[in-house]
Amino acid sequence: MELCTYKVTIKGTVQGVGFRPFIYALAKRYLFTGTVSNNSHGVEIVLNIDLLTFKQFLIALEYEYPPLASIESIDYVELDYESFDGFSIIETTEAGDVAVNIPADVSICKDCEKELLDPNNRRFNYPFITCTHCGVRYSIIYDLPYDRVNTSMKFFEMCKGCKEEYTNPLDRRYHAQPIGCWDCGPSLELVGQDISKEKIVDEVVELIEEGNILAIKGVGGYHLVCDATNNEAVQKLRERKQRPSKPFAVMVQNLEMAHKLAEINKKEALLLNSKERPIVLLNAKKNDNILSSKIAPNISRLGLFLPYTPLHLLIFQKLNSPLVATSANVTDEPIATNRESIEQLAGVYDYLLDHKRKIVNACDDSVLMVVKNQEIILRRARGYAPVSMELPFKLEKKVLAVGANQKSTVAIGFDKQVILSPHIGDLDGISSVEYFQQNIENLKRIYRFEPEVIAHDKHPNYESTKVAKQEAKEKHLELMEIQHHYAHILGVMVEKKINQKVLGVAFDGTGYGDDGNLWGGEFMLCDYDGYERVAQINYFKLLGGAKAIKEPKRVALSLLFDLYGEEALAFSNATTEAFIKSEFKTQYLIWQKGLNSPLSSSVGRLFDAVASLTGICQVMSFEGESGMLMEEYYDETIIGFYDFTFDESIIGILPMVKQISEESNPAVAISKFFNTLVEIIDTLHKKYDLPLVLSGGVFQNRILLALVLERIPTAMIGNKIPPNDGGIALGQSVARINYRKNND
Repeated sequence: MELCTYKVTIKGTVQGVGFRPFIYALAKRYLFTGTVSNNSHGVEIVLNIDLLTFKQFLIALEYEYPPLASIESIDYVELDYESFDGFSIIETTEAGDVAVNIPADVSICKDCEKELLDPNNRRFNYPFITCTHCGVRYSIIYDLPYDRVNTSMKFFEMCKGCKEEYTNPLDRRYHAQPIGCWDCGPSLELVGQDISKEKIVDEVVELIEEGNILAIKGVGGYHLVCDATNNEAVQKLRERKQRPSKPFAVMVQNLEMAHKLAEINKKEALLLNSKERPIVLLNAKKNDNILSSKIAPNISRLGLFLPYTPLHLLIFQKLNSPLVATSANVTDEPIATNRESIEQLAGVYDYLLDHKRKIVNACDDSVLMVVKNQEIILRRARGYAPVSMELPFKLEKKVLAVGANQKSTVAIGFDKQVILSPHIGDLDGISSVEYFQQNIENLKRIYRFEPEVIAHDKHPNYESTKVAKQEAKEKHLELMEIQHHYAHILGVMVEKKINQKVLGVAFDGTGYGDDGNLWGGEFMLCDYDGYERVAQINYFKLLGGAKAIKEPKRVALSLLFDLYGEEALAFSNATTEAFIKSEFKTQYLIWQKGLNSPLSSSVGRLFDAVASLTGICQVMSFEGESGMLMEEYYDETIIGFYDFTFDESIIGILPMVKQISEESNPAVAISKFFNTLVEIIDTLHKKYDLPLVLSGGVFQNRILLALVLERIPTAMIGNKIPPNDGGIALGQSVARINYRKNND
């Protein structure tokens, strides 16, 4: 048959995942000649082949690609005929803008695991074993294309054996950039202890069994680790980390151990065992006598995850108990990634297990849950990020979106895609803001990206807003503010590829509104051209401003004042009893005069108020604690809902608050509260009869989300982006289309 020459361009996650060796193997199978190379857009193949074989090759390309790869597009054109001597993998080419996806860090593969535990293998017990099908990626990348010289492995010169594997196209480690072994790769160091590298894991296990807390350098940062069955060790970690009650994540040896601790359905098991190895929130088994009672006080949910590095596996080969494995960070600061930052926690851990493979890009553990058989991602990080999101239209300008202030992420948008960063965290300290700016610079450097527009939240005091304004001023860039809840809804619309008007329900704790008040209970008609706020929870005052966010009793007392005025001072209930009597008059005057009492429509704060009125939480030690505790009281056998009003665009919740305050049974009050929120959403959905989109941190509450999805099965929530502020940057990126039209 006649031979033709074709150029094939493949975009997606196709670098650092064994794609070129895969093409090389196909060349041997189908007997075609040519070349394959990485470039700034992905992988480029030029091949000399007949038409029939070319069609077979394209089918193999689409269905047989390597396990870590993902293909967004395959394009090809016929070129003038060119003859080749065989098939070869050639050096990376550097032309054009960067559009290739950055590969994410993933867990150790089965082949490497087998070699790790094989006494006859030269990498037996080597804690950094890897190949093209597994291991570190994003966390070690300085730049694209993904070649060793652009990673932190460039500081380790390969030995002869590794070099032979690295240069053999038919080897599993061909161009596996993190390749190494006992002779040439990174090695462990138990700081301050004189122990041979082969014996370090034995010593680490012994220290854990003795009740010590260890800081262990992982993939995207350090973990603080201790025996999860040891009450004393877990309590010591809580006290040292000043974390009185927020649940700890627990790493378990395998699925068998996980099943002993939690109820796990098929989908949850698949997530636990996936190559991403996220933390999965699960229902704890009742009467579990294995874990320390201090892992998740008063909460029946467990965050479990499986080992994902060779080091984890080696530890669990010798340790038959679960481990607390929580991010190592100073309060309000990013996860520690180097010796300098981890030593700030020297008073928390007893021993430090370190190594010299530099973490270039910090990446925390991802967190997911399953609700009504849907994956809901709560923290998109290791294994899942960065991520490229395809847009339903082409951006006219290059956009940098800086997100919000809590659960921060940033994004860059160009052409028809947005690259969303991993979870950054809350911007509450100098180090966290510096880390936030570093993430922006990382994306700009890797993608050779310079924005024309910067999109930011409307809140003037957000650190992200301040950074955006400073950057725009220095570089003379267009600046655009995007309303918080509109960005929430648009993020889901992009993910779901919705290109029509929707009814967006944005329930969260705080978002700066167009009127300067704190929104958070919003119903909005949205499309890419704008939004209309059609309904809201009625405003109430947050006594003491920011204090009310941490003290549910202040929100509840404010609502009691709304209902009863000064008479509320004489009441005796869970909320009033949480105050010292001498405080009452002052709180009433603050409410009456509106001193430091911003108006809020937040459903997140409404949760806090109900938690206070029912006596289950008056002061919170971590964000979302009231909602998590309320989940424990929900009883599906309690039917009915409380009264509310709907007058024009105002949803009156005071009738509900009154009924809750008069209810003596917390389970009844909380169950009916959940039911009332569902009734409110359903009422508005029927009124507007549009696709329903849910977003905002309140929808992290599994009870509320499950009830809404049960009542309205067509309701849409993000599965690839978090409902919390982690998805804001994605929405900001596309909101520009509205303002661009207004500016034209």
